[in-house]
Amino acid sequence: MGRVYNFSAGPAVLPEEVLKTAQAEMLDYHGCGQSVMEMSHRSKVFDDLIHETEADLRTLMQIPDNYKVLFLQGGASLQFSMIPMNLMKNRVADYIITGQWAKKAWQEARKYGQANVVASSEDKTFSYIPDCSDLPISPDADYVYICENNTIYGTKYKKLPNTKGKLLVSDVSSCFLSEPVNVSDYGIIYGGVQKNIGPAGMVISIIREDLITDDVMEFTPTMMKFKTHADAGSMYNTPNCYCIYMCGLVFKWLLKMGGLSVMKERNEAKAKVLYDFLDQSEMFKGTVVKEDRSLMNVPFVTGDKDLDAKFVKEAEAAGFVNLKGHRSVGGMRASIYNAMPAEGVDALVAFMKNFEKENG
Repeated sequence: MGRVYNFSAGPAVLPEEVLKTAQAEMLDYHGCGQSVMEMSHRSKVFDDLIHETEADLRTLMQIPDNYKVLFLQGGASLQFSMIPMNLMKNRVADYIITGQWAKKAWQEARKYGQANVVASSEDKTFSYIPDCSDLPISPDADYVYICENNTIYGTKYKKLPNTKGKLLVSDVSSCFLSEPVNVSDYGIIYGGVQKNIGPAGMVISIIREDLITDDVMEFTPTMMKFKTHADAGSMYNTPNCYCIYMCGLVFKWLLKMGGLSVMKERNEAKAKVLYDFLDQSEMFKGTVVKEDRSLMNVPFVTGDKDLDAKFVKEAEAAGFVNLKGHRSVGGMRASIYNAMPAEGVDALVAFMKNFEKENG
């Protein structure tokens, strides 16, 4: 069978052009006679590669000079403990709970200090983003934490919370590089790469330099200190070399496409096609309040579990894979990241229209 339309939430679709480049370079990267998958991370070739990858990301995101870029392992989930270990000087932090991942981060932070929930949308199954214009921010909070795009529930902050001068830490795993951001709005902006950037197995964390110190909780393991990785240029231990290489290819693809403002336009156009259909369909319904809808993850339901299951099964047979919703919410979810071509979304909507006609 040919390539399917992969709507997985992560590991997710990668640009075909990027995969073809990786394929062409698999045995011989730039004439060095070996694959990136087997070369030493201490080699001059890899040293050049990681520096070029970081430089391209800095260009894409316009990252200020006083921010460090770290390529780390352990995924976003390890950051749930790494962040409080490094930042909780007063042992107080405020969390906004808009989904399962923010909740897990908050639960982890409670092990290290007082983690306050200052807003939550759990009362309506995380189907909206709470009003964050005037939150009860703790006067001694070390930071305010959010998950900016909620992969499972399909919500996205359209406006960052008013942190009343406190440091903002944001997990952007599922909206990373989907639109321009102002990095200096954040103390830390980080995300797992397996949704919108590269293959699974790495997290990129962009951290303001003054937050990288030796002043961490006394029991913090060496590997859990930001400073360890910042001082070693992300090479304190063997990094995920091949993942860094693949992310670098994606950065080059994004630059070639015109950068993040172009990606935002493309993503808005793709999402509009799907949301417009959901808004007029009699069978399928979106589950998120309109003003908080994500451009990346679109959950929807028929209202009938058996019909949902039938849809997922028939869609897969037709080449639309990984449309089953997260086990915690059911229904369906189409993740339409940067690398999902517009024709994939058009084809899905055409399939949904046909399914509605045949099963209505």
